Amino acid sequence: MRLHFFTANAIDDYRNNYQFSAEATALAEKSALKNRDDFDQEFFLTILKKVYSVPNDVFSSKIYGETGYPGLRLDFNFGLRLDVPEGDFHIRVSDFDSGQIFFDKNISGGRLLSVENYFIRWHVEVFLSGKKIFTHTLSLEGRPVAVMFKTGLLGDTIALLPYLRAFKEVHRCDLSFYAFKHMRELVAHLYPDIPLLDHMDFKKYATYYPIMLLSSLPLSAGDIRSVSMIRMGGEFLGVNYLPTKAKFKPTAPPVTDAPYVCIAVQSGMARKCWLYPNGWDIVVDYLKRLGYRVFCIDKNAEQTGDGLTIRKPAGAQDFTGDRPLLERANMLYHAEFFVGLSSGLSWLANAVDCPVVMICGFSQDWFEFYTPYRVANRLVCNGCLNDRCVSYLMKKCPYHEGTPRELECQKKISPRMVINAIERLIVDKNLTPPALR
Repeated sequence: MRLHFFTANAIDDYRNNYQFSAEATALAEKSALKNRDDFDQEFFLTILKKVYSVPNDVFSSKIYGETGYPGLRLDFNFGLRLDVPEGDFHIRVSDFDSGQIFFDKNISGGRLLSVENYFIRWHVEVFLSGKKIFTHTLSLEGRPVAVMFKTGLLGDTIALLPYLRAFKEVHRCDLSFYAFKHMRELVAHLYPDIPLLDHMDFKKYATYYPIMLLSSLPLSAGDIRSVSMIRMGGEFLGVNYLPTKAKFKPTAPPVTDAPYVCIAVQSGMARKCWLYPNGWDIVVDYLKRLGYRVFCIDKNAEQTGDGLTIRKPAGAQDFTGDRPLLERANMLYHAEFFVGLSSGLSWLANAVDCPVVMICGFSQDWFEFYTPYRVANRLVCNGCLNDRCVSYLMKKCPYHEGTPRELECQKKISPRMVINAIERLIVDKNLTPPALR
C-alpha cells in the first residue's frame, strides 16, 4: 500500500529543520530519491517510526471506519488515516475550527496519513469526479478513544495524567489509557475511572500518542524547551487549562513511626544530578542532626554515566531497589518532605503532596512543576535544557564541555543553598524537627 503523508504545519517548517537532523543526513546518504517531495515522504516514515516507536501496524493495519463508499475508510488512530481506492478522487483535509486547509489534492489509491498526531478537529471532504461523496468532522463524543503513552518515564507520565480526566470530561468520550507495566498500579490507583489498555487496538475511533520532544521538528504540539512539562499534556490533547491533579490516598502505613525524610540522588542522566563535592553527605548529616531518619529511595544505589558515578550517601538508610511505584508513593506520602532532583521521583512526591526541595540548575524554573523550594545557582551558566540553540541530549554540557566550567549549573549549587531551602520549608510547613521536640 502506498503511503501519502501530509503535514498540518507548513512543509517548509519541516524542511528548514530536518536538513540538519541526523535522520535526514543518514537517509540522504543511502537514498536514491532526488525529488524533494518523494524524499519528504521517506523521511516522514523514518522519523515517525523512530520518534513514536510505533509498529508498522500503524501504517498497514485495517481501518474499520466505514464511509459508505467501498474501499474509502477513515479513522484517527494515528492522527488522520484515510484509505482511498483507485479512482478520480480529490481529498481536502482542513481544521474545522480555523478553516485552515492542510491537504487539497487528487489521490488515486493508497493511504493518506497526517504527520501530526496531536488533537486537531480534522474536517475531511472527499470528491469523486468533482462530486462530493463524503464529509466528516472529528467528534469524540460517545466514541472509543485511547491515549497511549509510549514511554515509561515516570515524570513525563505523571505530568500527563491530569489531562486524561480533563480530556474525557471535555469530549465526553469513552477514554482508555495504555501505560507501561511498572506504571499501571499507580495509574489505576490515581485514576480508577480511566480503564487501562493491555495492547494497541486499531478498532478505536481515535488514538493519541503524546510525546515530549526536544526537537525543532514540529511533530509535537510543542517543544518542551519552550513549554512547561505541566502544560505539554494540554498542548497535545487540546485542553487549554491546568486540570486538578488526582488526590492520592495511601494504601499502606508509614514504614516507621519515627519522622523521616526521603531523598533521591539519581536521575535519568548523571549530568542532571547534584554534583557539588560531598554535597549529599553534608545535607544528610544536617537532616540527621535535626533528628530525621533519611531514606534514599533511588532505584539503584549507584549510577554511572556521562563519565560520572553517583552513589547513595553513606549516611542515608538504604531503601534503594526496583520497588513498586505505589510503595514509593506511600513512603513519600508519609514523609515530612522530599529532597531530590528534576527526576521522576520528584514528580511522584509532588503527585502525593509531599513537599519537594528540588536541586536543579540545568532547566529553567518554569519547566517542571512549581515548588517554592527549588534550588539553582543563576549566577553561573544554567538552563541549557530550555535553550533552543543547543542540543542538551547530544552534548553533556552544551556550552562548556571539556572546560573547567563543565556542568557548573549542577556543580555550583552549594549545600548551604539546599539547607536554606529546607529551613524555609520547615518554617512554611510549621514542622518541628525531632531533635527540637
